Amino acid sequence: METLYFYSVADPYGEFSNFAAYPIRLDGALWPTTEHYFQAQKFLDAAHRERIRKARTPLLAARLGRDRRQRLRRDWEAVKMAVMRKALRAKFEQHAELRQQLLATGTVKLVEHTERDAFWGDGGDGRGANRLGQLLMELRTGLR
Repeated sequence: METLYFYSVADPYGEFSNFAAYPIRLDGALWPTTEHYFQAQKFLDAAHRERIRKARTPLLAARLGRDRRQRLRRDWEAVKMAVMRKALRAKFEQHAELRQQLLATGTVKLVEHTERDAFWGDGGDGRGANRLGQLLMELRTGLR
C-alpha cells in the first residue's frame, strides 16, 4: 500500500498537521488551529481553555495543554479520540480546499511521521499508533 507521510506545516501535506493555520468554528468560538481546540478540551477550567484558545501559536497552545499544574478533566483519556475526530471534521468541512486535498489522496495510507509522538504519530520508526493518520483516513472515507 502506498503511504503518504506528513508532519511539518512547511512540508508537502503539512496542511494535515494540527499546527496548520486553518481556523475552525466549534462550540461557539473561533479556534486558530485544531491544535488550539484539542489542547483546550483537556480542561474543565473555562479561563484556562480561553488562554489556550488565545495562544499566539499552536506550539504555545500545545505547551499550555501539556501544563500539568492544571487539572485534566477526569475522562480525558476516554474522550480524546472523539475530541480530535470532531476538530478534524470541522477543519475539513469548513475548508473546501483542504477537503479536496484530503479526498485527492485516494486510498493511500496517511501517516504522521514523527519521533516525537508514538500515539498520534508513527513514533518515527513506524511502530507508533498513528492515530492522527487513522482519523484522517476515517474522515476521508466519510467525506466520500
